[in-house]
Amino acid sequence: MADPRGFLKHTRADAPKRPTDDRLGDWQEVYAALSAEDRNAQVSTQASRCMDCGIPFCHSGSAGCPLGNLIPEWNDMVRRGQWQAASDRLHATNNFPEFTGKLCPAPCEAACVLAISPEAGGAVTIKRVEETIAEVSWENDYVAAQVTEAHTGKRVAVVGSGPAGLAAAQQLTRAGHEVTVYERDDRIGGLLRYGIPEFKMEKSVLDRRLAQMRDEGTKFITGCEVGVDLSVEDLRAGYDAVVLAVGALRGRDDTTIPGRELKGVHLAMEHLVPANKECEGDGPASITAQGKHVIILGGGDTGADCYGTATRQGALSVTQLDNYPQPPTSRDDDRSPWPTWPYILRTYPAHEEAGERKFAVAIESFVGDDEGNVRAVRLREVKVQRDENGRRQVVPISDEVEELPCDLALLAIGFEGVEHMPLLDGLGIDLTKRGTIGCGSNWETTAPGVFVCGDAHRGASLVVWAIAEGRSVANAVDAHLTGASQLPSPVHPTALPLAV
Repeated sequence: MADPRGFLKHTRADAPKRPTDDRLGDWQEVYAALSAEDRNAQVSTQASRCMDCGIPFCHSGSAGCPLGNLIPEWNDMVRRGQWQAASDRLHATNNFPEFTGKLCPAPCEAACVLAISPEAGGAVTIKRVEETIAEVSWENDYVAAQVTEAHTGKRVAVVGSGPAGLAAAQQLTRAGHEVTVYERDDRIGGLLRYGIPEFKMEKSVLDRRLAQMRDEGTKFITGCEVGVDLSVEDLRAGYDAVVLAVGALRGRDDTTIPGRELKGVHLAMEHLVPANKECEGDGPASITAQGKHVIILGGGDTGADCYGTATRQGALSVTQLDNYPQPPTSRDDDRSPWPTWPYILRTYPAHEEAGERKFAVAIESFVGDDEGNVRAVRLREVKVQRDENGRRQVVPISDEVEELPCDLALLAIGFEGVEHMPLLDGLGIDLTKRGTIGCGSNWETTAPGVFVCGDAHRGASLVVWAIAEGRSVANAVDAHLTGASQLPSPVHPTALPLAV
């Protein structure tokens, strides 16, 4: 059993980071490299804080991990130094623990029983333990291709190569189907490749997993937009089932802001994608923050990614704006009681490096120069409220206007859903009011034999939900093709995180 007094003996300790100046001088991951011996010892100590609770909310699909990761089990295996057993247990529920270990915001930690009270010392560092298990697995060759000898003769096309599409593809390949993943970009990975900055996850981490998938038999085709380069008729004729994992990449814009048309005002992905391509060796980014005053509108993950990218590109200044007031630094039990996802101030490593954040402000207008370039932004203090129909309104509360220099403005204010594409028109699939692709209880869309998963179905969400949906849709496709399936299905299409 677990050590019931472990959390009393040891305090929470997150992974150490590299010095700020070093981080700003390269694109490597922000965390310090430790020797395998020191890293494993530290993480084993952290894992010993897990109490193996009678009701482990950490792997509850509604409050904690939607994948159902058996967290207390592999925590205790790590405590005992049983790394291979921990690897087997972790990979049983998660195809890509190195992705979630680096990128997931860890709802499992928010739902940890030790997160109830600050007196308990804080949640177990589940995310750090998970990432370390994954790294130990690769270092010791615990990760191997799982090649099936039983082939069904059925062919499946997966459209989109983000985490949902990759999870579905790996599961279906292992079930014996012939799977081909189509990606319109020049490299596989979706947002993992071109949305996530290198300093959050080096792409060698993605490439080694893709090599495993190729060894298992999954085929990949890049530079192919299905519905254009491959017709819908040929898609239907060549495959017994289709999985749509096309993401929700239609960026939200705000064309009502005066000056939005000025040069130098961009959506966030217009900045992140070329920056990631430059890190891949494709030449200088078409949009760079070098030598510029940068304003980022939006306080979420994408805004933080732009923030860290801009500082590494050599921005003169970086200011991130949020319409909402600064959140509290600790959980407000009245607003977001345990084990729900807490409404608190989230400080990313990028925020520790440079720049500043401003809360409860909005851009009144962009100011341009004589050549049509943005040169400044004008800000007003605001509050966010709802009108009588429940629609969100951003209302100025002060007549005072603050002007900040701005040579590059990035709108990181979310995503509106699936991009409009010929593929959906050809399949006869309409988007929902939320801009997503709807499905039935078996993940099948209104087009027979066509299934959906990930952000395309859920809307912009977390990597852990994408993998969970990819695994679940694989079960549905396998059952559709063979009559029954033994593949795991961790979430239902209607599943939602626990909220107040």
